[in-house]
Amino acid sequence: MGGSKLLDTVDNLMMVCSRYNGEMESTSKVARDARGWGHKLSNWEDTSRPVFDCVRFQWWILSPDGSRVEFDAKEAF
Repeated sequence: MGGSKLLDTVDNLMMVCSRYNGEMESTSKVARDARGWGHKLSNWEDTSRPVFDCVRFQWWILSPDGSRVEFDAKEAF
């Protein structure tokens, strides 16, 4: 569980439960899946890539102002 306070911008933060956060950091399969869903990014990755909302079953683009824009994955892929 690392990171940089310099990267703590609205479009680079996502609230997750402590269990999921711990599993993203300690379990390779969970980390791989989290990367695929946009939940876990390397510090060099662009934060404008889509993020999957597992509750609403919807993809979103997170904006620097804290808003989100619906992303239609069917049209993109």
